Amino acid sequence: MIGRLNHVAIAVPDLAVAAERYRALLGASVSQPQCLPEHGVQVVFVDTGNSKIELMEPLGDTSPIAKFLARTPEGGVHHLCFEVADLVAASGYLVAQGARLLGDGQPRVGAHGKPVLFIHPKDFNGTLIELEQI
Repeated sequence: MIGRLNHVAIAVPDLAVAAERYRALLGASVSQPQCLPEHGVQVVFVDTGNSKIELMEPLGDTSPIAKFLARTPEGGVHHLCFEVADLVAASGYLVAQGARLLGDGQPRVGAHGKPVLFIHPKDFNGTLIELEQI
């Protein structure tokens, strides 16, 4: 069902500082910041050649990333994103197997302009999983 790893998302307290660290220390190509108010975050993508790293900072105190950073102030891995060919079929299969989708269970448009869903971390050994339709 899952395709390639699209990205690893890392919550950061300061997006500009984190992006510069990836540029300066690792020589990485980093995208321009992208504001995603419907997800409560601002993001940049670090191109690794075969995948991406998504650096995320919260947009306000009600952002899920703000809650994550309250528990882990220095930041850390937030979720893994896998590509799927058919998001509706994948989510239907997962729910039938007992997995729990976050929110209302309906796909939302993600940072790449494609439909995404999140699976509860308790269903994957404490790891939040994002599925993105390709």
